[in-house]
Amino acid sequence: MRARLPLRLARTAAFAAVCVTLAALAHVLGGGAAPAPQTAALGLAGVSALGLALCGRERSAGTINLVLVGAQLGLHELFAGEGASYVSVHGHAQGGLAVNAGMLLTHLTATVITGLWLSRGEAALWSLLRRVGRRLAVLLSPAAVPVSRPGAPVVRTRVVPPQPGFRHSLARRGPPLPA
Repeated sequence: MRARLPLRLARTAAFAAVCVTLAALAHVLGGGAAPAPQTAALGLAGVSALGLALCGRERSAGTINLVLVGAQLGLHELFAGEGASYVSVHGHAQGGLAVNAGMLLTHLTATVITGLWLSRGEAALWSLLRRVGRRLAVLLSPAAVPVSRPGAPVVRTRVVPPQPGFRHSLARRGPPLPA
């Protein structure tokens, strides 16, 4: 099943908004400065272009997480490069590896949370679309004229007469008696 433009735009908007918002939040929680509105808008445009290119059909959780990791790294670089030099922002001049590890951890946490949320939403959306599509196909098909439904099907069985030796015997099998 392929997505048409209105659905693609809605999915792209949801993906981009969640991705950029969580990237900015993770960037701030990781020790960076909040991105300027124009920088966030630039990131939103970039992620929207990426999302629009990829949202034509259902994607797996692995694909979603892979794209999110790339988007988070790109947004991190965009947010970190705003108004400062690369060396001082990335901790080579201040804080060392601890700042980078914290920033990386928060971006990856945001990626995992977003990936799980989006993949579950993706599966639910496509499941709903398939169900609605099947219902509409049944309703719109020419054979959808109401027909009288027959009653319960008649099941015919053949009764085999018991063997002559068992005709007068009585079976009293049941649970064992308590000890």
